[in-house]
Amino acid sequence: MQKAVSLAKYVKKRNGVAIGASGSMKNMFQRALGAGSFTQFWHYWNPIWGYYLSRNIMKPASSFLPVWLAVLITFAVSGGLHDIAVSVVKWQFIFFFTPWFVFMGLMVVVTKYLDLTYGGLPWGVRAVINCAFIGVCLAATYLLESFYI
Repeated sequence: MQKAVSLAKYVKKRNGVAIGASGSMKNMFQRALGAGSFTQFWHYWNPIWGYYLSRNIMKPASSFLPVWLAVLITFAVSGGLHDIAVSVVKWQFIFFFTPWFVFMGLMVVVTKYLDLTYGGLPWGVRAVINCAFIGVCLAATYLLESFYI
């Protein structure tokens, strides 16, 4: 049986510095935006949130589902939790983040399947590519939303 990694160790591995340390946010942005694949982007983005999603959604789901489906479920749950948080703050039903995150999960699955990597490119180019993936998913969400409003 594999021992679970602590949150502190997970964040330090992803960010290169301890939770709350000086430079933590800067490291997260630099590592995530400069990641050499869209899958890697999500390994670095918001490591605290990623830790809990990995531990409570991804790992249990992937124990009985194909990994690609566990990835989609994990992104859908994350989006759903974002929708709930915004709904509570705005005191109105919001259903925006769930489809957006599902699109991003699909992008992760597809780029992983295609083995699309760009780690050899300069940091700025990698950042533009990673932002473009997020932007395309956001645009797809707005397009989908336009059909249902």
